[in-house]
Amino acid sequence: MTGSDTHPVDNQPPAFGAHDLWRDDPALREAVAREGGAHAQARLAAYGGLAGGELLALSHDAHRDRPRLRTHDPGGYRIDTVEFHPHYHRIMDAAVAGGVAGLSWADPAPGAHVARAALSYLHYQAEPGSSCPLTMTHAAVPVLAREPALHDWVGKVAACRYDARDVPMADKVGVTLGMGMTEKQGGSDVRANTTTATPLPGGDAYLLRGHKWFFSAPMSDGFLVLAQAPGGLTCFLLPRRLPGGELNGFRLMRLKDKLGDWSNASSEIEFDAARTQRVGDEGRGVATILEMVMLTRLDCMLGSAGLMRMALAQALHHCRHRRAFGKALIDQPLMRNVLADLAIESEAATALALHVARAVDEAPRDPAQAAFARIATAIGKFWICKRAPAFVNEAQECLGGAGYVEESLLPRLYRQAPLNSIWEGSGNIQCLDVLRALAREPATGEALLARLDLASGMDPGFDASLAAVRADLATPPAEADARRRVADIALLLQAAVLLRAGSPAAAPFCRSRLDGGRAWVFGMLPGDVPTADLIARAWPG
Repeated sequence: MTGSDTHPVDNQPPAFGAHDLWRDDPALREAVAREGGAHAQARLAAYGGLAGGELLALSHDAHRDRPRLRTHDPGGYRIDTVEFHPHYHRIMDAAVAGGVAGLSWADPAPGAHVARAALSYLHYQAEPGSSCPLTMTHAAVPVLAREPALHDWVGKVAACRYDARDVPMADKVGVTLGMGMTEKQGGSDVRANTTTATPLPGGDAYLLRGHKWFFSAPMSDGFLVLAQAPGGLTCFLLPRRLPGGELNGFRLMRLKDKLGDWSNASSEIEFDAARTQRVGDEGRGVATILEMVMLTRLDCMLGSAGLMRMALAQALHHCRHRRAFGKALIDQPLMRNVLADLAIESEAATALALHVARAVDEAPRDPAQAAFARIATAIGKFWICKRAPAFVNEAQECLGGAGYVEESLLPRLYRQAPLNSIWEGSGNIQCLDVLRALAREPATGEALLARLDLASGMDPGFDASLAAVRADLATPPAEADARRRVADIALLLQAAVLLRAGSPAAAPFCRSRLDGGRAWVFGMLPGDVPTADLIARAWPG
């Protein structure tokens, strides 16, 4: 084609365009069926087309036109509101209606968490910023459900209806929920929080005074927060609007100017006699909020796996249509090695995340699954989220300079990639939590080894690595060695899931990642790995 008076324009890949993210992902479809979510295939098929089409297209404006803070109206009255691009609200509406935030609670049949996990994975590929309030809304339900007085909130999450109006909860058909945990002086050490909660007479209402350094999704209808009550650190539900319609006693000080996640608003706030409802007992705030952690960690895994998947799709699309040195990039042997290695990594992340989702789903009914979910969410959260930035950067390199330009999707994905490794506890927090669980909750180690043993005898490299990890776990852990230990376990878990699934990615995964070398540069697969088959499986569309 001709695009200039001075030269012909050719050898340019076509626009990525609309894609069916469910149809084009065999590894996802197989994992959903394998882990007990097959009953939701029609719902997932519908959402895969929506996410890869309309929502992906809308996401560009939702990111480019970032949220704006308006503290006052023209008359000088405080309104503490955040304005979003209309496309953000359309995306949220589609996600909530599709069940990304509420399916687990709207239809709590076996496999519901697996189906909801797949929805979250699909949505994150299209618009990751909105996944923050969607995740928090979903994860808050087990905490709120413990208090009969808060069951109306639970019902409005399960309604799967998005209502963007800034009105009291009682007037809404559906609600979203945010969180406020960390403060300036403490960060992850929430026990260092100084915000105070003063009880009001005759009930479970308290007034908060203090601040939050990170206050996520400030236009949510309610927020779970931690504050120091007379009995110690306690969990509270803070509604944005009071029953009479007035804004609750908190002030939005500023929005965070973040590296990525631009479509989502994150804020700093101050409490000034903010009215809250206690959730759980005084002094049990951390224990209460931990009921959310398994779900938020799972969503971090799913989000990073989804991000990898979209980055892989972008790289494969480009390499199929771009020619260099006389043939298509995808036909170049070294490029095939890189793309196949990325495909293996993406499938391993997806398979482990959906496997853990099944454990979360079955945890209330099966103590062994509960113990496995307890430790596997921390292991997977650390490893998959840690792998995402390097993965996205490699996908950028497949595009060359075009992958560094904002007209492609890769820069947005690259800015987003580090988020999940930081949010909900950084890598060190996750690894130390794994060591703590192994030391204090013996059932977690037993469940972990039992799960790994199921793949014994399927691959000699796996068996050798399992023996080494088993011996490692029998020795006293050193805190400074925590990351190495958890990484070894994570790789074995991914390998075990792939082996038991009979995935074509299993053997090359074990050969390239379990054989002691662990050279973490993509594109170093052994020469006899069937790279063309792995690439065809990864992106049949």
